[in-house]
Amino acid sequence: MMCGSKCFLVEMKLNGTKQIKQVTARTPVGARKVIRGEYGANTEIMSVKEEKRNH
Repeated sequence: MMCGSKCFLVEMKLNGTKQIKQVTARTPVGARKVIRGEYGANTEIMSVKEEKRNH
């Protein structure tokens, strides 16, 4: 895990179905890059939200 990283919930459409994936990144832009690298540049990302953790 990188220093300063957070968990993001990425909502996306993949093969016509809506999915939510948990991604570890520093920023929402970094989370989008991880998803596009994993599933391809044509993946439609609908939203990126920071996951709130209860400490």
